[in-house]
Amino acid sequence: MVEEELQMIKMKNIEDEDDDDEITFGMWDYVCAPLIWLKMLANETHWSFVFGVVAVYGISQGLGGSLIRVGTEYYMKDVQKLQPSEAQIYQGVTSIPWMVKPLWGLMTDVIPLLGYHRSPYFMIAGVLGIIPMLFLSFHKRLHIFFAVLSLTTGSTGAAIADVTVDACVAQNSNKHKHLAADMQSLCSLSSSSGSLLGFFLSGLLVHLIGPKGLYGLLTIPPALVFLVGTILDEPRTTSASCKQVRQKLLDAASVMWSTLKLPEVWQPCLYMYLSLAMSLNVYDGMFYWYTDSDAGPNFSQEFVGYILSVGSAGALMGSLLFQYALKDHPFRDLCFWSQLSLGLSGMLDLILVLRLNLRIGVPDHFFAVIDEFALQFIGRLKWLPFLVLSAKLCPPGIEGTFFALIMSIDNIGVFTSSWLGGILLHVLKITRTSFDNLWIAILIRNIARLCPLLFIFLIPRTNSSSFVLPSLDTNTEETEKVDTREGDNIELVSLMTSVDTQR
Repeated sequence: MVEEELQMIKMKNIEDEDDDDEITFGMWDYVCAPLIWLKMLANETHWSFVFGVVAVYGISQGLGGSLIRVGTEYYMKDVQKLQPSEAQIYQGVTSIPWMVKPLWGLMTDVIPLLGYHRSPYFMIAGVLGIIPMLFLSFHKRLHIFFAVLSLTTGSTGAAIADVTVDACVAQNSNKHKHLAADMQSLCSLSSSSGSLLGFFLSGLLVHLIGPKGLYGLLTIPPALVFLVGTILDEPRTTSASCKQVRQKLLDAASVMWSTLKLPEVWQPCLYMYLSLAMSLNVYDGMFYWYTDSDAGPNFSQEFVGYILSVGSAGALMGSLLFQYALKDHPFRDLCFWSQLSLGLSGMLDLILVLRLNLRIGVPDHFFAVIDEFALQFIGRLKWLPFLVLSAKLCPPGIEGTFFALIMSIDNIGVFTSSWLGGILLHVLKITRTSFDNLWIAILIRNIARLCPLLFIFLIPRTNSSSFVLPSLDTNTEETEKVDTREGDNIELVSLMTSVDTQR
C-alpha cells in the first residue's frame, strides 16, 4: 500500500511539473523560436553555411534585387520612355544569364581559378555587379542597347553568386535529408526579409535620388559579394590540366543526362516549366497603369514601393506557413492547391483594372495592397515545394551543377512568360497611354494559369522526407569521377571572434 501511495504522489508531482512548464511557455518562447531554429541549422550544417545564405540571398538578392526591380521599372518608363510591351521584353532579356546557370555551375565545380573553386567566382560576380551599376548611374544619355547590356551584365554577376550558394544548399540537402525543407525555408526567409526592406525603401529612394541615383547605391550589394569571396576559407586544390578539365566536364554532363532521363526527374521539371511559362507576365502593363494619371489610379513612387513591400511581407508569411505547417505535405497536393489559388487570385487584378472595387466602396490604394499581398503569399507557397523537390532531384557529386540545371529550366519558364506577356501586351495594343484592353490581357493570363493543372500528374505524391532519387548503375562510376571538392568543408572566416558575440 505504501509503495502504491508513493507512486501516486510521484505521478502527481510530475503532472504538476508539466502544468508549470505549460504555464511558463509564453510569447518570449515564440520570439526565440527563430533564433533557436537558426542555431539548430548552424549546428547541424555549419554556421558559415547559414551566414553565406543570409548574405547572398538576404542582402544581395533580396535587398539588392528589390531595389533594382523598382529602379529599372522607372528607368524604362521615365528615362528610356519605352512602351509597356518593350519594357516587358527587354527585362526578359536581362534574365538570360539565369537561363545558363549550369554553365556557371560547371565552371565553379570543375574549373578552379588560382587553385580555388569558390572564392574567385564570388569576386568575379562582385565585379560584374559593381561596374554596370556605376555605368548606368553616371551616364547621362545611355542608348537602350547599352542599358540592357549593362543590366544583363549585372544579372550575370548575380547568377554566378547565386549558383555558388545553390551548390552549398544542394550538398547539405543531400547530406542532411531531414533538413532539406528547413534549408529552403532559410533561403526563402532571408530573401523575403531582404526584399521586404528593399521594397519598403525603393519608392522613397526613387523619389529622392531617381532611378539612376538608385543604381549608384546598388553597387553596395555586389561589393558585399566580392567581400564574401575575399573572406571565404577553402582548401587550395591542384590545378588540373586541360585534358582533366575536359574529362570532368564530360563526366558531369554524362551524369546529368543520365539523371535527367529518369521519369522521376524530367516529369517534375516539365511541370515546373509549364507552371511558370503559362503564368503570362503582364506586370509592366499593370505598372504603367498604376502610375498613369488619367486611366489609372496614379500611384506615387513611394506608394508603389509600399505595395511591393507589403507583397514581400506576404511572401514572408507564405514562407512561415510552409515551414511550420506545410513542409511535410505531399508535393502534388501543394502544387495543385497553390496553382489553383494563383489562378483565382489573379481575378483581384481584373477587379482593380475594371474599377469594380470602387463600386463596392473599396479604395484603389487599399485594394492594390491586398492584391499584391495575396499574389506574393500564394506565389511563395507555390514556389517553395518546387525548390525542395529540385534539391531532392540532385544526384550526389554534382549537386550544384544539377540544381543549377533545374533552376535554369525554371528561369527559361520565367523568360517564356515574360516574352509571351510582352507579345500579348503588343497584340492588344496596350501602350503608355492606352489601357482599354488591359483587362483582356489579365483575363487571358488568369485562364492560362489554370492550364498547368492538366499536368499535375507529373508531380510525385511523396513529400520531402519520403522522396528518394532512384540510382542508376550506369552512372555510378561516372558520379565517382566527378570532383566534389569536399564541398561540405567550405568555411567562411568570421570577422569577429565568435558568432555568439554578434549584437
